[in-house]
Amino acid sequence: MADLARELGVSMTTISRALSNHYSIGPEMKAKVQKLAKKYNYQPNRLASALRKGKSKLLGIIVPYIEGRFFPSVVHGIETAATKAGYNVIICQSHEDAAQERRNIEALLSAQVAGIMVSLSRTTTSYRHFEEVQNRGLPLVFFDRSMEGEDVNAVVLDDQEGALIATRHLVAQGCRRIAHLAGPQHLTIYKNRYRGYLEGLREAGLPVDEELIVFTDMTQLEGAGAMRNWLALPNPPDAVCSAGDYCALGALQEARRQGVPVPDGVAITGFSNEAFTVISEPSITTIDQRCEEMGQATVRLLLELIESHGTAFAPRQIVLRPELLMRSSSVREAKPAAPAGKRAAKTAAR
Repeated sequence: MADLARELGVSMTTISRALSNHYSIGPEMKAKVQKLAKKYNYQPNRLASALRKGKSKLLGIIVPYIEGRFFPSVVHGIETAATKAGYNVIICQSHEDAAQERRNIEALLSAQVAGIMVSLSRTTTSYRHFEEVQNRGLPLVFFDRSMEGEDVNAVVLDDQEGALIATRHLVAQGCRRIAHLAGPQHLTIYKNRYRGYLEGLREAGLPVDEELIVFTDMTQLEGAGAMRNWLALPNPPDAVCSAGDYCALGALQEARRQGVPVPDGVAITGFSNEAFTVISEPSITTIDQRCEEMGQATVRLLLELIESHGTAFAPRQIVLRPELLMRSSSVREAKPAAPAGKRAAKTAAR
């Protein structure tokens, strides 16, 4: 700006106002400034400008990964809502690594973002780096994978309800030995999905069989391994309620590899509505997590925090309702009942 001012023989204030289309600068001077700025490829420092005004128009996002359907869809919802509100976003990936997640936080703090949205990595067990964010008074909102506690701002799915719905569905299909592929229990989402599964068994009057519960990191390989071990049991399960779609896919593939029909031999449900669940063979019944709605709600909550300017703001948890998407992996064809006369004849014959 100093170079532009020197060449045109005007003050830096005039240059600044001309570039921002201020009403006090005439159209002729504005045209001269714009022409010279274009000649020298001048780019305004938006961050410096925001800092001078005391507010940044950048929001930070940390997700475990950008692949599959869930996190990209949530991020799309975040970007849509943030752009509408006049903000840009910086997206970081933790790659399911707690150390990388801490580095992401440091990078976003250095970038002077106005607020941070986070979905925890699978390996995060300490939350001190988030305490640093809160100590600085920077708005912080968790989504999907959240810290526990009433003083946390978060947008989550009712994961317990989701797993309960899936278990009820399997019971309604006639399943009685329902196995569970559980996720890491230090993460609230998987703990709640495990609780929902147990609640579904209790509701149906079914026993909890420990050999039908396997705790995993939710990988496709672990799902296949668990199914292999279950099918080797004297009394294998007739259904699997998985806390994640990747594990469900592994279980389904192993069942088919061993010639066990799905769903008639073993019914399977997943969780997340990943894109592959529609095109797998058979397609996988799953729980939809309302991805874009979650992203948009996360931005709205963060903007409320930003606009509160540090005043007292009661922490809020926004809970979204899950939806069961019934597909071929769990829906068993209802067998029509035989006519009363035929049933009686068969009974007499036996």
